[in-house]
Amino acid sequence: MSDQHQNLAIIGHVDHGKSTLVGRLLYETGSVPEHVIEQHREEAEEKGKGGFEFAYVMDNLAEERERGVTIDIAHQEFSTDAYDFTIVDCPGHRDFVKNMITGASQADNAVLVVAADDGVAPQTQEHVFLARTLGIDELIIGINKMDIVDYKESTYDEVVEEVNQLLKQVQFNTDDASFIPISAFEGDNIAEESDNTPWYDGEILLEALNDLPEPEPPTDAPLRLPIQDVYTISGIGTVPVGRIETGILNTGDNVSFQPSDVGGEVKTIEMHHEEVPKAEPGDNVGFNVRGIGKDDIRRGDVCGPADEPPSVAETFQAQIVVMQHPSVITAGYTPVFHAHTAQVACTIESIDKKMDPSSGEVAEENPDFIQAGDAAVVTIRPQKPLSIEPSSEIPELGSFAIRDMGQTIAAGKVLSVDEK
Repeated sequence: MSDQHQNLAIIGHVDHGKSTLVGRLLYETGSVPEHVIEQHREEAEEKGKGGFEFAYVMDNLAEERERGVTIDIAHQEFSTDAYDFTIVDCPGHRDFVKNMITGASQADNAVLVVAADDGVAPQTQEHVFLARTLGIDELIIGINKMDIVDYKESTYDEVVEEVNQLLKQVQFNTDDASFIPISAFEGDNIAEESDNTPWYDGEILLEALNDLPEPEPPTDAPLRLPIQDVYTISGIGTVPVGRIETGILNTGDNVSFQPSDVGGEVKTIEMHHEEVPKAEPGDNVGFNVRGIGKDDIRRGDVCGPADEPPSVAETFQAQIVVMQHPSVITAGYTPVFHAHTAQVACTIESIDKKMDPSSGEVAEENPDFIQAGDAAVVTIRPQKPLSIEPSSEIPELGSFAIRDMGQTIAAGKVLSVDEK
């Protein structure tokens, strides 16, 4: 185990082999318990299936996805020499995008999977744009399914060129992107160098993951702790539970819950069923605050220092990327915004500018509408109080997903907050 942790998003078009790659990473790093593999060894030998262990991991992942099980597949973990990785939201989830944005853990870095036999697909573009909008720092690009294109260097080069064009379009710094020819299914260049790509002399995938820059824990920012649930525990009283996004929570601190607008002194903090004097970003905590009752606070509140309380927006201005919408979006549209643990209906009050996604320049002031594929700056009015922060100040509480009709319509980040 390493003491350094990274949240890793695995993004890319649905048919390009994301799940296979997740399975391969778990398998190669020994993250599937040995006894589980043993159990199936005999069975597979009876059926005369060689190399079954990897196939088994894959079937297991597939089967859990089929059943819509989000438990452990939602946060699969594996370790390399340098980091303990949590895969933020495995592929195959309908809410992949929403969780990537508001997930209890936003991704620090990402692996983009692009199939060598297919190249850049619409979802590839959407996910790259999203990665950039949400501030993912480093992108490792796995050109997958090299086995299908006979490990041809020329095919690899063509796809790399195509992806580079896409990165330039969305102004992603190509210096922060590295390309690797892989086959998730056959295992080429994942855990060891492949003889099938003698023309490639760069890092293999696990080395590239090891060499990712260390994420800076946001301990200097003011405390922001979105509340996931509120429990009543006998002998203690009201216990809000959540994951610290930024700052430090200490016993004795005076805290404020917004937008409920109540506060008090932190009496106890508990983590993994043990009392602790303080907790930091990434820690899941339950805590008790003097004078706070069960009905005073709710899921979606954010806890912060009494002297630097979380912002509550009357309106806020944001940059959004529209990913899918059956028609057009105009002023007055009121979908549900998912920001940290809050879900609040919000009205798009005005569409202020349409942006050119390739240059980031303003393409049109005050357009009448926006549609799928557009990037825009909009002014938003929450229908009930919402605590949200400018992305430039507290990025962990500055991004959101917009959902309607059972799908993620758009993603965005907060530019400024006009407080109540």
